[in-house]
Amino acid sequence: MAMMGEMLNLGSMMGTLMLVYTAFKQFLPPHLQMYFEKYFHKIVRFIYPYVEITFDEYTGEFMKRNEAYSAIKTYLRDKSTASAKRLKANVVKDSQSVVLTMDYNEEVTDEFQGVKVWWSANKTLPSTQRIAWFPDDDEKRSYTLTVHKRHRDLITKTYISHVLKEGKAIATKIRQRKLYSNNPSENWHGYRKSKWSNVPFEHPATFDTLAMDANLKDEIKNDLIKFSTAKDYYTRIGKAWKRGYLLYGPPGTGKSSMIAAMANLLDYDVYDLELTAVKENAELRRLLLDTSSKSIVVIEDIDCSLDLTGQREKKKTEKDGKDEEQSDPITKKVREDEKKESKVTLSGLLNCIDGLWSSCGGERIIVFTTNYVEKLDPALIRRGRMDKHIELSYCCFDAFRVFAKNYLEINSHSLFAEIETLLGETKMTPADVAENLMPKSDFDVVENCLNRLIEALKEAKKKAEDEARLMAEKEEEKQKQKSEKQGKEVKENGVVMTAEEVKENGVTDSH
Repeated sequence: MAMMGEMLNLGSMMGTLMLVYTAFKQFLPPHLQMYFEKYFHKIVRFIYPYVEITFDEYTGEFMKRNEAYSAIKTYLRDKSTASAKRLKANVVKDSQSVVLTMDYNEEVTDEFQGVKVWWSANKTLPSTQRIAWFPDDDEKRSYTLTVHKRHRDLITKTYISHVLKEGKAIATKIRQRKLYSNNPSENWHGYRKSKWSNVPFEHPATFDTLAMDANLKDEIKNDLIKFSTAKDYYTRIGKAWKRGYLLYGPPGTGKSSMIAAMANLLDYDVYDLELTAVKENAELRRLLLDTSSKSIVVIEDIDCSLDLTGQREKKKTEKDGKDEEQSDPITKKVREDEKKESKVTLSGLLNCIDGLWSSCGGERIIVFTTNYVEKLDPALIRRGRMDKHIELSYCCFDAFRVFAKNYLEINSHSLFAEIETLLGETKMTPADVAENLMPKSDFDVVENCLNRLIEALKEAKKKAEDEARLMAEKEEEKQKQKSEKQGKEVKENGVVMTAEEVKENGVTDSH
């Protein structure tokens, strides 16, 4: 090894000392051996001019993996590939690439501000064969950093921080992004148990494929990029480095695709938080503390996740009684059962996303989605919690042009004018527009797809007009019945009054 050549003379001296140590230890009585070892180690430390720092793989309570060990392993990967004589090859999960790291008992060198240091990988096997419940019981792995003691301050105060920072940055850059989902709390404890389960995040949506207003798209992209590079700015103004987005609009308007595009733009992980699986506020807090930086925490359909709107007194309107959930008794019962099991409160959620706990960790985006923004408590979506409100509405012509380019690979067509007119006259979600434009076979030409969309838009327009006419007729019938009822009540009370007077002035005395 490189360091062994430089330490040849020192090695000979140390070998002699060890021989003397072994000989004396055999003949000294037990009560003197302790004193002999104490002073012998002092002599060795005086002669040996190097400092050794060990980083174990597993330390602390419940055998938690040491983050420093992982960062060092990543930092040394390229250096090991370039200079180590013995390497280990591993295939990263869900990837075809091979990762090379230095083998155990191998050594590589590094240089920092003109100071040479040595890194070695170590593994200690158990002395006896046994069943191991934890990795630390089976074998101990570690990295050892060796440097001359004259450079102790530089290494301990600057170099180690540099290694950890660079290692984490490299790991973030080369990592495979994940989509996480929270586990029930009964599955949190035990070896290799986790609060979150994950799968590789491979959603293909980008802002180039999102069909929406071009100006709104650019506004959102600029806002996201500004946030991701604003660490110093948030520190200067005294705010936690996080940002909230509220995505609202009818079903099928691209809220989930928007989240995927945001994650792909910033290279963030996604945590899909299912609130109905969280039993109490303390569990919610622990879940959020276990999320990583550079991540998006998503709560979809928050108006259905918990009874967050019922925490404060609100007036119930006639429209509230006609919600889709109330018209579906099975869905209503399931959600009521979920809400009974969960004791997460509005104040508990607010404290996690905007209270003191929200500052634990940085570079996080919190996204709420809802189909019914009017149902949400204003305290939940005010600025500072949900900083940017984004309405994703029905398909506009700009969104159609994106679909036409992506699905049909065209930028213009003679039918575009008719489609633009129809889109201005009727409401159709981007999901429905996309389905009509998608070719259904290899023989489905561009004209067929565009004509299919035109027919769908005409049908949607006719349906909307019929529904509007029926609503008007129902309202007219309702008003007629109301007038008849009022007229009947007037006659029963012996008061003579015209229908116009009843309607305009209420009940008046005719005497």
